[in-house]
Parts: sequence; structure tokens; C-alpha cells
Amino acid sequence: MPMEFFNQNQNILLVSIVVVSGLGLLWPLLARSNKNEVNPAEATLLINREDAHIVDVREADEFAGGHLPEARNIPLAKLADRVSEIEKYKDKPVIVCCAAGMRSAKGCGELSKLGFGRVYSLAGGVDAWVGAGYPIKKGTRNK
Repeated sequence: MPMEFFNQNQNILLVSIVVVSGLGLLWPLLARSNKNEVNPAEATLLINREDAHIVDVREADEFAGGHLPEARNIPLAKLADRVSEIEKYKDKPVIVCCAAGMRSAKGCGELSKLGFGRVYSLAGGVDAWVGAGYPIKKGTRNK
């Protein structure tokens, strides 16, 4: 009797729809390539609850075009040379961001090698932050 359920074309279609829908709901959890990625909402919680420090690894002109409030701009190419600027945050959460998330993942790896224990990459970067409706600041003022 249970096999009759799957032998009918309509039921096969319904089962397929259920399976595809379930995978669609689970995909964001399965697709997260880096366990140290945080989305804008998670980043906001780290900032508000644990006083996370934000390092923007984009170039200065990109940073000036719009950045997360309170972010410090240290371009990825200069991160190792300028690590002394954020040394005091080694034991605190540090959120690394860029335009879309590629450079920030590299920056997280570099900071981890330099002894930072809690580094997170902003998944989707500043683009995701803006897309989620969070505020940005413009200008070059480094904090």
C-alpha cells in the first residue's frame, strides 16, 4: 500500500515539491562556507552586546563612499603592517568587512594568524549591511 502512494504521478510531484522546499529552507545554513561569518543582524548583536570592533579592509576611497558606523579603515594590503592599531582588541570580537565579503574573509585569516581569537567576517560585506537597511557613514574619518 505505501508503494502505491509513490507510484501515482501526482504524489511523486508533491513529494518532490516538499523535498525541494525543505532543501531551500536549509540551504542558507548548509551554504555558509565560513563558521566565522556573521550576517548583519548577528554583527549588530556583537557590536551592541560585546562591544565588537569593526575593521573595514577596503581601500580608502571605497571606505569614504560609505562604511559601517565606528569602523576603522585598514586596507587588506596594509593589515599586517598596521595591526598595532587594533592590537588591544585581540581578546574582543573583531568584525572584518569589505564590499561583498571576499577580502574580509582573507583579513580574518590574517588576523587569526596574528593572534586574534574572535574574528568574524561580515557575510555579504557592506553591500549586505546596506541591503538589510542598516546605517552607513560617509567620509574618511578613521576611528
